[in-house]
Amino acid sequence: MYKVYYAHNENATKKRMKMEEKNIRLNKALADAGICSRRKADELIFAGLVTVNGAKAESPGVRIDPEKDLVVCKGKKVVFSTQKKACVLMLHKPVSVVSTVKDPDGRRTVIDFLPQSYKTRRIYPVGRLDFFSEGLILLTDDGDLANRLMHPRWHMPRIYHVKVRLPNKVYNLAKTLAVMQGGMKLAEGEELAPVKVEVMGRQKGLELWLAFTLNQGINRQIRRMCRDTDLTILTLKRVQQGPLLLGDLPRGEVRELTDEEIDLLRRQVGLKK
Repeated sequence: MYKVYYAHNENATKKRMKMEEKNIRLNKALADAGICSRRKADELIFAGLVTVNGAKAESPGVRIDPEKDLVVCKGKKVVFSTQKKACVLMLHKPVSVVSTVKDPDGRRTVIDFLPQSYKTRRIYPVGRLDFFSEGLILLTDDGDLANRLMHPRWHMPRIYHVKVRLPNKVYNLAKTLAVMQGGMKLAEGEELAPVKVEVMGRQKGLELWLAFTLNQGINRQIRRMCRDTDLTILTLKRVQQGPLLLGDLPRGEVRELTDEEIDLLRRQVGLKK
């Protein structure tokens, strides 16, 4: 009798814990839904502009079930990622464009290249591609996917094609590539993991193309590696991120990822379909 009672309580506890795992903080839910940042969500909640199932939310820490609870923010129903199809875009970022939503200096941002139909959604870039670099960059309104893609634990290999100029005709390129492939130390003191570097095609004069495969998320890594080995970068282009290829997507153009590509990305960062 006692064993049956104990087993019943244990099963009930497990069921309750499983339900609680699905529930998330209200401010995080609003941010993941693309309504605003978590900090802004806190402000909206404290201002009394958010309701949960018809009742005014008292705290950003209130936990909700996005699949069941009705959340209204500033009079509009909030549609969570579990209730809508995520939007994941690939942009061929041109040079002289910043990888942010807004720029205080008035420079063009990656958002400026989105077709008007996407500008009604809170889409933001996943990671950065520096101002003078071009190539593949992802944009999305899927907060969970974006967070995983930017987290060091889930870093996917990224491939860059880089045109460089050697300092002189006697420069020992083989030695430089060996240093990079062995894991070099930057001038600022950061220790780098080994980087796969390959020569692409034939050398023309002092200029040639190199292919870098990175697995770390060090800021401006390739530019700093080349700086420290006396290589001058002429062109830097990201051509692949994980399973995604830039392909022949024209510079400045955007395309939406297919369902298969999104599913593959989600699986690679540990998110179930």
